[in-house]
Amino acid sequence: QVQLEESGGELVQPGNSLRLSCAASGVTLSMAWFRQVPGKQREFVAAISWTGTNTRYIDSVKGRFTISRNNDRKMMWLQMNSLKPGDTAIYYCAAGKDVNINTDTTYYNSWGKGTQVTVSS
Repeated sequence: QVQLEESGGELVQPGNSLRLSCAASGVTLSMAWFRQVPGKQREFVAAISWTGTNTRYIDSVKGRFTISRNNDRKMMWLQMNSLKPGDTAIYYCAAGKDVNINTDTTYYNSWGKGTQVTVSS
C-alpha cells in the first residue's frame, strides 16, 4: 500500500483560508479528503479521479473548497476558503482502489494519519 502524509493543518480564524497537502510515497489512483470530529463518524469531504478531471464535494463545502492533484509530484491538495467553525476536524488523505471517485470510506485502502484543522476566533 502507498504511504500518505498530510500537512498544513493549523488554528485559523473564521473566514480565513488554509491549504492542506497530501504527499504519497507512490502512484495513487483516485484520492479523497475525509474529516472526523471526536465522537462522530469519518465524513467524506472531497474526491478527485486519477486524471483530475472529475471531482466531487460534500454539499457543505461546495464553492469554498477545491481539491487538486499533481501525479508527477505525487501530491494532492485541498484549498479551503471562507472557513467556518463547523469545518473544525482532523482531515485525512485517502487513496482509492481504482481510478474512479467514491464517497464511501470502505472504497479507500490507504490512509494518512491526519492533520488537525481548527477554525475559531
